[in-house]
Formats: sequence, C-alpha cells, structure tokens
Amino acid sequence: MRNRWGILAVLFAVRLTMGFQFQSVAAVAPLLERDLGVSLADIGVLIGLYFTPGVALALPGGAIGQKFGDKTTVLAALLLMLAGGLAMALSASWGVQIAGRLVAGAGGVMLNVQMTKMVADWFAGREIATAMAIFVNSWPAGVAISLLTLPAIGTAYGVGTVYLAVAALIGCGILLLAALYQSPVNSAVATAASRRLDRNAVIAVIAAGSIWSLYNVGFATIFSFGPSMLVERGWSITAAGSAISIVLWLTVLSVPAGGFLADRTRRPELTIVAGCIVFAMLMMTLPRSDAVIATTVALGLVCGLPAGSIMSLPARVLQPATRAIGMGLFFTVYYAGLMLGPMLGGVCSNWAGSAGAALDFGAATILVCPVLLWGFNRITVAVPRIA
Repeated sequence: MRNRWGILAVLFAVRLTMGFQFQSVAAVAPLLERDLGVSLADIGVLIGLYFTPGVALALPGGAIGQKFGDKTTVLAALLLMLAGGLAMALSASWGVQIAGRLVAGAGGVMLNVQMTKMVADWFAGREIATAMAIFVNSWPAGVAISLLTLPAIGTAYGVGTVYLAVAALIGCGILLLAALYQSPVNSAVATAASRRLDRNAVIAVIAAGSIWSLYNVGFATIFSFGPSMLVERGWSITAAGSAISIVLWLTVLSVPAGGFLADRTRRPELTIVAGCIVFAMLMMTLPRSDAVIATTVALGLVCGLPAGSIMSLPARVLQPATRAIGMGLFFTVYYAGLMLGPMLGGVCSNWAGSAGAALDFGAATILVCPVLLWGFNRITVAVPRIA
C-alpha cells in the first residue's frame, strides 16, 4: 500500500490495540478487586505499570527503530504486548499480573514512539497536523471500545477471557501491519542524530513533556477511575463503562476540532489555557453531579481541545537534527508522569474512601498545565523557533 491515508488508517488501527489493552484493567477494576482481593490503590499501581517501561525505553526508542527498521520494531512491540496479555490471562497470581503488565507496557511504549515517527515519515511537509490529530485519536478510540465491550465480557466470562479478547485484537493488529504497511519511498534518515540539544532546548522539551504528561494523567483518571466511581453510586459495571465511554467517543471529535481551532485563530496557547481550565472544572463536577450523562458529554466536547496544541510545542524548539533525541526525551517525561499518575490517583481514592477523589486529583494535574506553559514560554525566548 502506497497511499498515505491508507497507511494512516493501518497505523490508526494498529495503535488502537494499545489503548484497548491499557484500559483492560480499569474497565474491569471492580471484578479484579473481587476476584483477586486487591484494593483501588493496587488497581492504580497495575494501571500505571503499563507506562513504567517508557521511562527507560522512550529515549532509545528511535535508535532501536533505526537499527532494526520501523516495521520490524513495531511487530516486535506487538509481540511483547501479546505475550504480556497472555501471561495475565493464564494466571491469577498478582505477581504474574504485574509482570505481564510490565511486558505488555514495554511493547506499548516501543509501538507508540516508533509509530509516531512513522506517521511523520509519511506526512512530513503535507497535512502532518491533521494526520497527527487523527493518529492521536486511536488511543481514545481504543479505550472507548474497551469500555464498551470488556465489562460485558468480564461479567459474563471472567477476567481471564477479557485478557484473551485483548490478545486476539493484538493478533489482528500484527496481521494487519505485516500485510499492509510499507515504508515511504523517500523515508528520511537522520544524518546528524548525534547532535546534542542545548541546555535551553532540553529544559523546554522537559516542560513540554510535563504538560503533555499531566494533561494525559488528568484525562486518564476519567476512564481509569470513572467507572469505579459510578459503580460506587449504584451503577452496574456495564452501564458505568458505557457512560464513561461517551467522553472517549466525543474526544475523537474534539481533538481534531481543537487543532483546527488553534490553527484558524492562530492562538494555540489560548486553546491550551482555556481548554485546561474548563476541562478541570468539569472533572471536579462529575463526581458531585447527578447529571452524569450531560457532564460526560461536556467533558468529551472540551477535554480534547488542548491536545493538538500541546503536541505542537516540541516542534518550536527542536531542529531537524535533534528531533529524534528531543522526542525521545519528550516521551520519557510523558511516560514518567503516566506511570506515577494512576498510582497517586489510587492512593487518593483509598485515602478519601471514594474513587471520585482520583478525579479531583486529575483536575489538579490539569490545572498545573497552564502554569508550566508560562514557564515553557519564558524558556523558549532563548531558543530559536522552527518555522
């Protein structure tokens, strides 16, 4: 296949499996608590472990792909995701659950970093903002499908079958990528990958990665702890998952809408600040409102607006020769935050005695983003901007 939009569809479908697998724990959290005798804090740890390998693997991810090739690296990543998922399906031991989650997460990290680069290879210089917005949406799409399907599977057949369903989808992703993906004819090869970032650029990329990380920590608390919060209020696990999935489905619309709005108004930073403030207010409203569906609809329409503008921040400070190492650093910071965020959300829930406390924690992380954006702007004064 040589059509870039067809390639984007393949990459979207393959990356969707990562969101589907990540959400598989939170989607059946009440069942895990019952069957394995664990707490919400333990569930938070298991959720966050998926991103733990990113701290070590994100930075060298580009070099791994350059050495072995994009397609081979992503296929290896999918096999790691498959192996980790099968280990979790075949054993109820908490130790195996942790080990399987780490192995699956290692695959997810490699897949995410490498596939982002693959999209850039196909769309560099032409519709890349649109392509990235579509590509980013594969994550909430996978999470939403997980919320809609896995609670019903878990209720009917048990948690082990949930993990087998995830493994089956990953297997489909392996076949799809192997059969249809091809690298672009003029795939760019970094000729100056050894060049180093200067001090200001390093700090700016860390700030940008922190903004993206905290924004996603807040976003993740919705679907990680939202279903448990509704179950506490008397909802069934299936109904709770369906209600929270509304946020994810509408995010598929609000992410590209936010990017389009930022480009049209040429005010991406206003989009970030306003979007984060309203997003945080709605997050705090959800555990306290009886109008659950209305609030989830509003969340879905608002929460995706800042995403495209945040993802564009590293491009302001990274030269072509430093882009690979710079994005590796960006993703390292991102994964470090996502590793700790769900754990802290689970601790807050245990301390308060309610999963709703995790949503308040998520709102707080989102409100930090505009502050970090101010710091990012102060730093980038000394860094040449990239046209």
